[in-house]
This record gives sequence, C-alpha cells and structure tokens, in this order.
Amino acid sequence: MIDTIYIEESIAGHPRTKEILLRFPKASSISCSNYKEIFNPSGQNFRLQKKNPALILAEKTGRMALPIPETYGIGGKRNFYFSHMLNCLYDCRYCFLQGMYPSAHYVLFVNYEDFISDLETKTMEDNTQPTWFFSGYDCDSLVLDGVSQFVQSFLPLFQQNNNAHLELRTKSVNIKPLLENEPLENVVTAFSFTPQEISSQLEHGVPSVNSRIQAMKKLTDHGWQVGLRIDPLIDCEDFSTRYQNLFQDIFSQIPREKIHSVSLGTFRMPTTFFKKMEKLHPQEKLFSGRLENRSGTVAYRQEIEQERKETCLQLLLNHIAAQKIFNCEISTSPNT
Repeated sequence: MIDTIYIEESIAGHPRTKEILLRFPKASSISCSNYKEIFNPSGQNFRLQKKNPALILAEKTGRMALPIPETYGIGGKRNFYFSHMLNCLYDCRYCFLQGMYPSAHYVLFVNYEDFISDLETKTMEDNTQPTWFFSGYDCDSLVLDGVSQFVQSFLPLFQQNNNAHLELRTKSVNIKPLLENEPLENVVTAFSFTPQEISSQLEHGVPSVNSRIQAMKKLTDHGWQVGLRIDPLIDCEDFSTRYQNLFQDIFSQIPREKIHSVSLGTFRMPTTFFKKMEKLHPQEKLFSGRLENRSGTVAYRQEIEQERKETCLQLLLNHIAAQKIFNCEISTSPNT
C-alpha cells in the first residue's frame, strides 16, 4: 500500500517511526528536513498522487489542539479539534481536503506524546465541565489505524480522565482497536453517512452503508457509544425517500438509546477550495448543482438548504429525541 516513506530528520529515531518502518520493509525511505518540503509545493498533481500516495512521517509543532468553530459541536461548551494525520485514504468527491491541500500524500505526526500533553493541559484548565476533543476533520480517525496505532495510543488519556471526551469521526469499519478495549463513556465513535446511492457515486473506496451499520452494531453490542454524522447532506432526486430509507436502515439495527448524538450539515465549501475541486473534477455533477456563493462559502441555495435540513430533521424525529440532534451551520472548515 505504501511504496515511499518520507521521514523528517527530527523524528528519524522516534520509536513510532521505527515501528512504522518495520511494517513497510519494502518501501523506499527518503529523508527530509521538514514535511512541508514535500507536502506544500504548488503545482502537484493531486489526482495522480491519490492513486499511490506516499507516507510522510513528521513532527507536529506549535499548537496541537485548536478551538472548533462555534457552529460545530455536540452539546459541550469547551470544544477542540486535533489532527494526528493530514489527508485520507478515501476519495470522497465532496471532501474539502482536496481543495485545501496541494498534495494527496498522507502526513502522520508521530510525536503523540506532545498531543497528549496538550490535551491533558486543556482538560485541566476547566474541571467544571467536559472538554471535548474531535479527531477526524483532517483525516479519517480509524481507517489507517493499523499504521498509526492512534486509538491504542490515545485511549489511556480518556481512560484516566473522565472530564476529557473524544469523538472519533470515521467512515471506516476498522473497529478492532476499539473492540480490544473496554468501552468508555467519554468516547464516541461517530460514523458519517449519505444514502447508499449517493455513497456509491461520491464516496470512492468507502465501505458500504450496511457495512458501517454492522460496525456500529458491533461497537454498541460491546458497550461503546456511537454517533451519526449526516454531513454533508447532498441534494438529489427522491431526497426524502433516500434519506428516510437510510435512517430506517440505521435505526432498525441500532437502538436509539445507544446513539449518543446526531449532527446535520449541508454541503458547504470555502470558495477557494471549491474552485480547485472543480478543476480536479470538471465532469462532477455535484459541483454543478443548485449552489450559490455566500460570503466566501459555496453552498446550496438557502431555500434548498433549509428545506433539506428540515426534511431530515423531521425524518430523524421519528427515531430519536430532538435533544440528541445538533445542527452544523454554514461555516468554513475547522482549519480555516
């Protein structure tokens, strides 16, 4: 899967770097002074790189956990996101990462100890309320866990501190690292969904809807909490029927009391990202839909957006209580 691995000089001797290199004995290893030398140059061919991305092992510097936009969140007041990786194995046509990053290579920051220290510090700043940490905005939290060992490395922090809460956002069915651990009430594995017809067209490489539902079922049977992320909502023909069927498929197998939260968000994209993605996929019908530019963000026309969100809200209320449903308003991505 990985043919080439770039390694920052500063972490060449890090134990996690050595462990990863042992998993890819046939990969070519190339030293660099900073991952940005490989990742950041303009003019790279994202689509070509996506066919065979390299892995870049790097050291994260500066702030590790950053505040999320006020329009995100699932009920907590203290909310941060952090990214142990940049980029994703999957190839979803609506994903903002292909508009934000010039490269399709994967960047893995191996200095987990610095992330964990920062998360601990932020949790200790306020012991009167939960501090939420969100993983999965700049990558998928689980899909490359076999390489990153992310779950096993970070769970101890949340085992030891009930005031720290973690959302693992994913489309992956790679739930083995969670099933190997006792469930934690302060960890939520949040699965993103679109109806299967849309997923087949737009979410390339992603496990089927049914496979994700079965993964959720295994987790809830084991005692883990799960979440639903219906984000982005995609305008389409037979919208109500398709989303009704999706929710029926989910809630017929996952008891409502085992679902921690549901969030709704429509398709939205910073204009600069959208223009870049249009060039990458000039034939993509998604980008020629009923869209408009609103203050630097491309989104569905406001009346369509409100109608689609209201439709999904009413459909969801047939299955789950309103206090578990959260609305993601128009905003740029957490990185912008």
